Amino acid sequence: MEFQTEEEKQLFYIDKCREIIKQKENTLGRKLTACVVTFGCQMNFKDSEKLVGILTEMGYEETDDEHADLVLYNTCTVRENANFKIYGRLGYLSKIKENNPDMIVGLCGCMMQEKHVVEKLNKSYRFIDLIFGTHNIYNFAKLMYERLAEDHKVEEILDGTTKIVEDLPTKRKYSFKSGVNIMFGCNNFCSYCIVPYVRGRERSRKPEDIVKEIEQLVSEGVVEIMLLGQNVNSYGKTLDNSITFAQLLKKVTEIDGLKRIRFMTSHPKDLSDELIETMHSSEKICKQFHLPMQSGSNKILKEMNRHYTREDYIELIRKLRESVPDIGLSTDIIVGFPGETEEDFEDTLDLIKQCRFDSVFTFIYSKRTGTPAAEMDDQIDEETVKNRFDRLLKVVNEISNEKVNEKLGEVVDVLIEEKNERLENYVSGRLSNNTVVHVPADESVIGTIQQVKLKEAKGFYYMGEIVS
Repeated sequence: MEFQTEEEKQLFYIDKCREIIKQKENTLGRKLTACVVTFGCQMNFKDSEKLVGILTEMGYEETDDEHADLVLYNTCTVRENANFKIYGRLGYLSKIKENNPDMIVGLCGCMMQEKHVVEKLNKSYRFIDLIFGTHNIYNFAKLMYERLAEDHKVEEILDGTTKIVEDLPTKRKYSFKSGVNIMFGCNNFCSYCIVPYVRGRERSRKPEDIVKEIEQLVSEGVVEIMLLGQNVNSYGKTLDNSITFAQLLKKVTEIDGLKRIRFMTSHPKDLSDELIETMHSSEKICKQFHLPMQSGSNKILKEMNRHYTREDYIELIRKLRESVPDIGLSTDIIVGFPGETEEDFEDTLDLIKQCRFDSVFTFIYSKRTGTPAAEMDDQIDEETVKNRFDRLLKVVNEISNEKVNEKLGEVVDVLIEEKNERLENYVSGRLSNNTVVHVPADESVIGTIQQVKLKEAKGFYYMGEIVS
C-alpha cells in the first residue's frame, strides 16, 4: 500500500494495531496496559511522550507498573553504567515475563544503536520482542503492527536518517509546559562522547514547523516551552534557508500566550553575541543558561576535542553576566579524563571558583567503547578520581550555597509545577533561573505563575510563600 506521507503511513498502522488490541481486550475482558520507562536526557523524555501518545492511540492504558501487557525501555548509553542498569532491569523483567508469556517487551533509544549491545541482547535476553533505535521512532506503529499481527520478534536498527517526521501523536506529562525538539543529532564528536554515533548527524527542523507546534501547544494551555537539541547553538546550519538559533528564538518570543522559553543544551564554541543580545532583550526567555565546561584545563579541553580554551569560556561567562546580570548559570564537569594531572584538575577548580556557577552537574569520566577517549593512554586510577571528585563537590557545594542565599527575601515569579510528595500541603515550582522553591499551597495553583517571596535557603532550593 502506498502512502502520501510518513505521517499517513503511521496513522494507518495505528488503526490496524487498534483493531488487534480491541480484539485482545474483548478476549481478556479488560483494557491492555503499557509501561514506558525512560532513561537519560530530555531528548529521550520527549521521544517517550511520542511513544506513549502512539500507544494510547492504539488503545493501551498507560501505567507505571512493569507488570503491564507491554513494557518498553527507552534507553540511554551516554555512560557505561546506563547499559548495566538496563541489563539489570531486563533480568528483573524476565521473571515477570515467565509468568505472563503474552507480555510484550521492547527496547529502543540510544543503547540500541550500538551493534555489540544488540548482539548481546539477542544472545542473552531472547525474550525481548521488539528492538529499534533512535533514527526510526517515527516507525514505531508499523513495528508494533508487525509484532502484534505476526507474533514474532521485530528488530529494526537504522544507521542514520535524514527524516524528520511531524505530527505524530504525543501524550505530555505536563499540561502547562513542554519540550520541543528543534534539531536532532550532533556534529561535534567530543572524544569522550558516544552521542554523535548513536543519535547521528545534525539535522534541524524547519522554523515554521517549530513555531506551528509551539502555537498549538500554547492553544492547549502550555505557558513554558523548552527548545531541545544536542547543541541548540548550531541550529539552522543544515537548512536550505539559513537561520540562526537567535533568529529562531526571536520568532518564538513573538508567539502570543507563551510566557516562558528555556533551551538546552548549548556548546560554548557556538555561543554567539547575537544569542546573548536576544536573551538580554526578551522578558520571555528565562534567565538560565546551561553551558557545559567539562574541564578547566586547556590541555584536557584539546584532548576532549571541545574547540575552545578556558580563556574563551571565561569571556563567554563575562558576556552573559554583563548582559543578563541575574542569570542563573549551570555547567557540566568531567573528572578523571584520561591524562588529567593534578595541575589540570586544579585548573578546573580554579575556573569553577572564577565562574561561580549556581549549579554544577559533576561526572566521573566513564570509558565508552567506540569513542577515541576509550583508547587513550593514561586512564586515571579509581582512587585518584574519587579523591578529586570529592574535592570538586566540596567547592561546588560551597559556591552553590552562597549563590542561593543571594536572592533571599526577594519576590520572584515562579511557575508552580507539581504537588510536593514529601511535604504535606506544599507545591513546588521553578524560578526563571531554574532554582526550585517549595511553597505551602493547594494543587489549584499548579500550572500557574505566582509571585513568591523567598524566605529560606536550603542549599540548592528555597522555601517560600505566595504573595499574590
